[in-house]
Amino acid sequence: MKINMFTSRFAYCIPVFLMLFIGCEKKYQSPNYYKKDLFEDERQEGKAYIMNKEECIDGSDMVLVSSDIKLVDSSSGRGRPIFIYRLTSGEIEKTTRDSVVTYPFQFLSNQRLKLKKDSMYVFLKKLNGYRFIAEEKKLKYQWLKSAPVYTVGTESK
Repeated sequence: MKINMFTSRFAYCIPVFLMLFIGCEKKYQSPNYYKKDLFEDERQEGKAYIMNKEECIDGSDMVLVSSDIKLVDSSSGRGRPIFIYRLTSGEIEKTTRDSVVTYPFQFLSNQRLKLKKDSMYVFLKKLNGYRFIAEEKKLKYQWLKSAPVYTVGTESK
């Protein structure tokens, strides 16, 4: 009778021991197990594409050369950051829309430009969006997206 009680107690403990030692991990409940990155070769985080000077000139509606550029106004916080720059003088290198530019001339940029004291190229596109700011500040152009600041005579940033 002692053996029969011992085996019946042991029979109740077997499922508990199996659950403790083997465990019940369900792989379908963890999403990282089935996660597959289809574009891992194409993803380059932290690396932005920087256009060279010829690509910037080809992609621009207007290219000016000036050394008199100043930051007039900026806005950051809600939404996208906005920077408004003013040119007080300059020369037209390329234009597709306006052949005459009246100075002082203002344009909008979504990025803060690293201005230099030397003459530099100003790559501009027609202003898209920003209707209320454009009416108030009389803006027609914006800085070409992903275009760096090039000084005249050099290819470096």
